[in-house]
Amino acid sequence: MDLAYLLLINAGVVAGCMLSLWLVSLWLKDASIVDLFWGFGFVVISWVSLLFAAAPTTTAWVTTILVTIWGCRLAGYLAWRNLGHGEDSRYTEMRQKPGRNFALFSLVVIFGLQGVIMWIVSLPLQVIPTLDASFSPLTPVGLLLWLIGFSFESIGDYQLARFKSDPQSHGKVLDQGLWHYTRHPNYFGDFLVWCGYYVLAISFDASAWWTIVGPALMTFCLAWFSGVAHLEKRIPNRRPEYSDYIRRTSSFFPWPPAPKEEAASVSPHSHWPTS
Repeated sequence: MDLAYLLLINAGVVAGCMLSLWLVSLWLKDASIVDLFWGFGFVVISWVSLLFAAAPTTTAWVTTILVTIWGCRLAGYLAWRNLGHGEDSRYTEMRQKPGRNFALFSLVVIFGLQGVIMWIVSLPLQVIPTLDASFSPLTPVGLLLWLIGFSFESIGDYQLARFKSDPQSHGKVLDQGLWHYTRHPNYFGDFLVWCGYYVLAISFDASAWWTIVGPALMTFCLAWFSGVAHLEKRIPNRRPEYSDYIRRTSSFFPWPPAPKEEAASVSPHSHWPTS
């Protein structure tokens, strides 16, 4: 199948999913359901790409299975964490701003924008089933990046969930396990997962180099847009110890924490690690 046609099909699928999800959010009065669809949306895109491919290869099937494992784990974790707790405070704050037609705002800014980002980020996944793929020396590198990233995400989420379930942890900061080396092991893991998909794409065909815009956009979102930068504007207000944690711990890439004397001179507003 022509790649341009496949990209158009996926754009329509994503638009249909986001429009349906938006209508459900109006009924539930809960825009945060968009977060639950984030991981699963890539599963949908990957399977649509595979099923519309003329003759999907074994490598295309393997990539789709990896995406399914990653996306379903993320969607399941977010559903377990969020369902039954009402709308996320981020969306509630948006809803309460005066003079705003929130229904239209959420369609364009929340559901529409997320759909566009999802479609762009997934470019390596959309391209892989169209390639006459065969294993190359880069293929194991892509698989290893995916495995390390998936492990970081899964273990980081597990450690955080276990920490939050302990009543004695209320108001405290998790700085053990993977969180001892990076303030956001789940985001770093996500970054590696998408690097893995990209490396798989170019390992099958170097002409897929241009799909780097997908993982690049994901990295931007994780580090500066909706991930680290957004989250760390809010956490210090709830956990006074977090400013000190910022000073001594790498923001994104895992790194041994700085000694207390050195940490005192580090800016608490640094989002990308300087060490």
